[in-house]
Amino acid sequence: MVHDPDDLNARRDESRSRTLRIRLAAAAALVLAIAGVGIALATGGGRSEGNRVTAAGTGETSSRSARPARSDWTTPISTPAQEAAAVERLVKVGKPVYCGGGSKGRYVALTFDDGPGPYTHFAVKKLRQWKARSTFFLVGNRLKDPAWKGWPEREAEIAAIANHSWSHPYLPGLDLASARREVADTKRLAEDVTGAKVQVFRPPYGARNESIDSISSELGMAQIIWDVDSGDSAGANYAGIERNVIAGLKPGAIVLMHENRGQTIRALPAILGELERRRLTAVTVPELLAVDPPSDAQLEAGANGCGKLRGDGGPQRRIG
Repeated sequence: MVHDPDDLNARRDESRSRTLRIRLAAAAALVLAIAGVGIALATGGGRSEGNRVTAAGTGETSSRSARPARSDWTTPISTPAQEAAAVERLVKVGKPVYCGGGSKGRYVALTFDDGPGPYTHFAVKKLRQWKARSTFFLVGNRLKDPAWKGWPEREAEIAAIANHSWSHPYLPGLDLASARREVADTKRLAEDVTGAKVQVFRPPYGARNESIDSISSELGMAQIIWDVDSGDSAGANYAGIERNVIAGLKPGAIVLMHENRGQTIRALPAILGELERRRLTAVTVPELLAVDPPSDAQLEAGANGCGKLRGDGGPQRRIG
């Protein structure tokens, strides 16, 4: 039987079309199957939240992505107006601050005393790597040292600049005029050098009395102590610093460290990593005062306020 060439061509075209449709359908099914697996993995395959892998002892996810993302970590989480209002409230109260409230968010204030100095570069580098904000309590006469020129400005890019007196003396041992110069001259120079407003002050060694409280208030600064002591100024090695700080990490904590200690810089990655695992965000002290301020009861309780209201052992050693 002789077939019409046109009919043969039509049959061949139909066969090719059928084969193409089958192949396209199979490819589509494969794509849908892969997409389904991806969705299942992304959502935990329908498992409950309790079955997810968590960091030991914290109840938080171990993934670094578990920490809430910030569009720009160098931008404060509070406005200048909010910070100014928080500081003004504390200035009027006239009492030192040992910690934040611990009830309005998961914020921790890491603080570094005694800079700038030879380790400032490394402190800033580690904080940038981990996208962590902090507060640097600077010593006035070190701001004039040409060896550290430019570093306070770099600190101000990722941190709050704070006052730690001019020459790091025991302030209660000075006459009132000398103590005031120590604080006022440092505030003036720090603001001139960095262009940043200095809103908080920490007396060297945490040593204060009513006169020092009054000087801080008179100059418009909240006086900041701490409730978690790293122990670095007492000679703790990096492992001890890690233990001391990590043991006290919780919402509202104010952590005392020193930027001129190599062991502190070595301990920073472990501390910053633990912050991430616990879903705690490192903020500046002015940010903490604005978004999670201490209560009136905490301020009234002084050094005992943090332990009493937040269930820990209160402030650790008072060495500055």
